[in-house]
Amino acid sequence: MKTQVNIIAVVDVIGALSVKTLLDGNLCMVDDSAFDSTHQGTADLVTVVKPGQVVSWTALAVDLQTPVEIKNISFAPANGHNGAAASGPAMSPPGSAAAPQGEAHGQEESEGDKLDLDVWTGVVPHWMTPGVPYQYRLELQMYEGSNSVMSIDSPALMCQ
Repeated sequence: MKTQVNIIAVVDVIGALSVKTLLDGNLCMVDDSAFDSTHQGTADLVTVVKPGQVVSWTALAVDLQTPVEIKNISFAPANGHNGAAASGPAMSPPGSAAAPQGEAHGQEESEGDKLDLDVWTGVVPHWMTPGVPYQYRLELQMYEGSNSVMSIDSPALMCQ
């Protein structure tokens, strides 16, 4: 089993800002899970994971001159749990205790780094019920202003 699953959100920032939505082809999500994730290439990606795996999210803009970054990832409460399907400190090792915050945490690059991207990581908790998709809200920041933050609630993590 791979110890980490990577999820990449590819955003057509100009398209999203023009029509004020991440839908209509403005967001494409893919992962490298070793299992059978569904809806690859759509905003409805369901990434199949195992408890203890590290999940890392990265946002990339189609137009490299138009920046996009992950503002927040949060999980809704489910089955009496707080929904912390990918909580824990940034770069948590697999199997570490997950903080019950219901969100993944970002790791910002320093100013001297070449790439300007944030990687959000979390550890899949052992209490997730196999076969149940745990949807999360992915909030993306594009530029600044009143319409610069957009979110989507359709992606999910699901334990095998």
